[in-house]
Amino acid sequence: MHLQIGLLTEQLAAAERTLERLDITRETMLELAAEDGIEPLEPLPPGYREVPAAFERAGRGLRAKEVCEILGIGTEPRHTESVRGKLKRLVDRDILTEPEPCLFTLTPPEADLTRG
Repeated sequence: MHLQIGLLTEQLAAAERTLERLDITRETMLELAAEDGIEPLEPLPPGYREVPAAFERAGRGLRAKEVCEILGIGTEPRHTESVRGKLKRLVDRDILTEPEPCLFTLTPPEADLTRG
C-alpha cells in the first residue's frame, strides 16, 4: 500500500510539473501573439475537441456519420445532424474544410499561415 501511495505521489508530481510547463507555454504563446498583433483563438468547447482528433486518427476526409462512428456515438439522424452542425461550425472557424458537400477534412496547417 505504501509503495502504491509513493508511486501515485510521483505520478501526481510529474503531472503537476507538466501542467505548470503547459501553463507557462500557453502564457508565452499568448504574449507572442499579442506582440504580433494576432488575436488568440478561443479554445474549442468540450463537445468539439474530440472532432479534430477523429480526423487525425482517420487520416482522411470524413462524413458526419463516419465521425459519429469514430466517436462512438449513435448514427441515427439526430446524432449525425448534430455532428454535421458541429462540423459546419468548425469549417466556419477554419479548423475543417468542406471540399465537397458533406465531406469534411482538416484544414492543412499551411493554410492557417495564409489567413490573417
